[in-house]
Order: sequence, then structure tokens, then C-alpha cells
Amino acid sequence: MERRSFPKLGGTAAGVIGLGTWQLGADWGEVDEDDALTTVDAAVAAGVTFLDTADVYGDGRSEQLIGRYLREHPGHGLTVATKMGRRVPQEPENYTLDNFRAWNDRSRANLGVDTLDLVQLHCPPTPVLTSQAVYDALDTLVQEKRIGAYGVSVETCDQALEAIARPGTASVQIILNAFRLKPLEAVLPAAAEAGVGIIARVPLASGLLSGRYDATTTFPANDHRNFNRHGESFDVGETFSGVDFETGLEAVRRLTPLVPAGATLAQFALRWLIDQPAVTVIIPGARNAAQAEGNASAAALPPLSAETHAAVTEVYDELIRPQVHARW
Repeated sequence: MERRSFPKLGGTAAGVIGLGTWQLGADWGEVDEDDALTTVDAAVAAGVTFLDTADVYGDGRSEQLIGRYLREHPGHGLTVATKMGRRVPQEPENYTLDNFRAWNDRSRANLGVDTLDLVQLHCPPTPVLTSQAVYDALDTLVQEKRIGAYGVSVETCDQALEAIARPGTASVQIILNAFRLKPLEAVLPAAAEAGVGIIARVPLASGLLSGRYDATTTFPANDHRNFNRHGESFDVGETFSGVDFETGLEAVRRLTPLVPAGATLAQFALRWLIDQPAVTVIIPGARNAAQAEGNASAAALPPLSAETHAAVTEVYDELIRPQVHARW
């Protein structure tokens, strides 16, 4: 698998397809512990070297499962990114050095490591991202060797640009997929110029871009694709990339003829992302080994043609742009 580097993470190179582990915390329906570990193992065997988690996924369950995997696979060579800040109310006064230390110590215990490879602020409010005191505190965590580097996970392009402008920011994690093209305009060029890694999250638009859903599809009560469709629990942009389900299905119908022979729609959507040179790593989730292997195999597909990229943009402009472009 192609590897791309994080210049501010000691030049760490990651397989361009990683693994997002929100689902391992059982926030997408129940996931058995053995199944979760089998999924991670299959991803690593397929070339994945970058795992993304958060302290809030299953209130630590995702981190703990990854920690078990790390213990059982010494010499694993994996980079693990976690996140902090969403286990408390999203108020700027909670983003203090003392809280950061406590949150980091909990994640270090969950993962079983002395130093966290990469810690990201987890979609904090904008005043946090504009506070110099916050970045000073993050720099202190690096100096104390609690963390190797820090980044941010953001909702909006403006937030991403704010973080990229800070010299210590190693990475920005942002929603980027065929239903969310705005980051291509300014965020990716700015990150490339500043040497900031881009972690593309929600690459399959919460599964819409897998092509597995239709108008009759339902989701479990404890799946955010059921309980957060209108932003009832967190930013609606995290669920189906903020696109209403019916519009997403129509966009999928129009994208499907573009998929190369022998590939799935999900692999096509991931290949589209790989074709963006400023993207460092893409973090699709997977609930089983077959999904993890299928996602990783997208890296073996040839680049898409200019005509195909233009067709993706056309679908976005006609169906998706009116719903999401101005908002995020």
C-alpha cells in the first residue's frame, strides 16, 4: 500500500488507507470484542498502519480494544491517533492544561502506552481553536512526552484553516468525501504548504457511499444513523455528511455507473480520495474483516480519470452542494 508522510509527526509514514474505530466503541450498534479485534487484525494484514480512535468512543472501549491489540502484537509498527475533549460539556473553559493531562493519562492507560502518538482536539468549539493558551498547553504536553504530537479534528473549513496556521499543529482531521468537496478549495492547499497532515474522515458518508442502502434501510436504535439524522446528539454533518438520506441515495444512483469494473462503490469512493495528493490518510470504519480488507484494497486501484473526477464534481454541484457547501 502507498504510504504518505506526516511531516510534523517525525516524518511518520502511514498507509494511505487507515482504520477509523468509532464503530468499535459500539456507537454504530453492538460489536463483539473478538469481532472488533479480528477487524483490526485484518486491516493490519492488508497494509493499514494508522488507527484512529477517541476517548469518547464507547467511553474508552475503542481505546481499550486497540490497547489489547497492541499488547498482543509487539513490534506492530502502528501509529495510533486518539482524540480528547468530548467527555465534558463543549465549553472553552474546560480546555485547560490540567484537564488535558487528565484526559491524556486516561487514554495512555486505555491504550497501554507511555506516549500517545497523536492526540487531536475532538471537534471543539471555535473559541478553543482560536485560543493561544490552548496551543501553549498542547505544546506543554509534547514537552512532557505525554504526547508525540497534536492535531485537531474539525467540523468546518474555517476551523481547519485556523488550526493549520498554528506552527505546532501536525494534523487536521476533516470530513472529506464525494459528498463534501469544500475542503479541496482552501484547506488541502494550505495544509500542503504548511506541512500539516490531512486525515480524511467519514470517507464513505456514514456508509451511504458503500452503495448498500436503499429507501427501506433501517438502523438500530443505538446507531447514530438513526438517532442523529437531524443533529439531535451532535453535529449533523457527522451523519451522512449532513446530506439527507434520500438525496444521498439519488447521488449514489448517479455515481454508480462511474465505478470501474471489478470494484465496489466504496472502493471507488476511497480511490477518489486517494487521488487527492494532499490527503495523508483516509480512515474508513469497518465492522468486520471483509469490510476492512475491501477498504484497504482500494489503494490498489489505478487513479481515476479526469473525466470521472469531473463527473463526481457534477453530481456534487447539482445534488449535494446546496445542502452542505455553505454550512461546513
